[in-house]
Amino acid sequence: MSDKTAAPQAAPGGIGFFEKWLSLWVALCIAAGIMLGNLAPGLFAALAGLEYASVNIVVAVLIWAMVYPMMVAVDFESLKSIGDRPKGLVITLVVNWIVKPFTMAALGILFFRYLYDGLISAADAEQYIAGLILLGAAPCTAMVFVWSTLTKGDPTYTLVQVSINDLIMIIAFAPICGLLLGVTELTVPWETLLLSVLLYVVIPLGAGYMTRRALTAKAANHAAGEQVIHDFTARVKPFSVLGLLATVVLLFGFQGQTVLEHPLTIALIAAPLILQSYGIFAIAYGWAKVWKVPFNVAAPCALIGTSNFFELAVAVAISLFGLHSGAALATVVGVLVEVPVMLSLVAFANRTRGWFSDRQEQR
Repeated sequence: MSDKTAAPQAAPGGIGFFEKWLSLWVALCIAAGIMLGNLAPGLFAALAGLEYASVNIVVAVLIWAMVYPMMVAVDFESLKSIGDRPKGLVITLVVNWIVKPFTMAALGILFFRYLYDGLISAADAEQYIAGLILLGAAPCTAMVFVWSTLTKGDPTYTLVQVSINDLIMIIAFAPICGLLLGVTELTVPWETLLLSVLLYVVIPLGAGYMTRRALTAKAANHAAGEQVIHDFTARVKPFSVLGLLATVVLLFGFQGQTVLEHPLTIALIAAPLILQSYGIFAIAYGWAKVWKVPFNVAAPCALIGTSNFFELAVAVAISLFGLHSGAALATVVGVLVEVPVMLSLVAFANRTRGWFSDRQEQR
């Protein structure tokens, strides 16, 4: 691939301070949310009431704060390189859209209907399955650049994969979620599901595209334009992290009483998520090794398939099932689980770099 489509330096020099300790911040926000939810239930009831068309206004604003910076980083000019070194792209797309959603649904059913039978009520089990399905159907967009940087992955190739995933998400996310949610005993409100895709994928993606055009309009060349975009995303990135943490506080504030009464629930939800993450990575990474994909493509393509777009999953769970739902709780547990799991996989990939050849992939 040419340097013209080089990816924004999303994580220059490695993982940032907030990303490195994200699991700690999330854990602290969970504790704060539970405490505040029990100390000030009236406040959270008032916030929960700020809805329009099944969308909570406060949460919507926070989700947009999370999603917008990552959408600015998506460069659709990179799609011109779609035919270069196709193997890694094929692995990512197959894992993301054909394997991962269905294995997550299967694990959710296995754990919550069978292995946890008697530990969780049937109604709650269906909610948790729904939350896992939403996580499994939402491939990662933002943190992918961090994981790619930590494994010294090809930044341009990573950008191509993210750009294509975002385009596919617009079309495929709602149908896949609707299909898989049909295996639960919950009614799928299609209007709300489609509205969620519009609000949390299409609109932020469009806003990100327009921002890129505005930022690069006066740039002397492509490299200068990419530097302007990098500087802009660095400035707005703190709002993304703050939006995530504030959302966690809100969600656990709404769920505070439930969590205190059922502390084992978090661990029960985390178990299938952890198993799914390591299993999906093994499939993608093993496939890349067998297919002789070079390491700087193999590692990012496996990590992209493993990671989740948890911001989207949280937003859709809230829109479909409500702020107090078990589905929303399951998606937030996904945030808590993801960062330590992904860091362990990054470390494993770097230790096994010698399994792969550095030669360029042939078409």
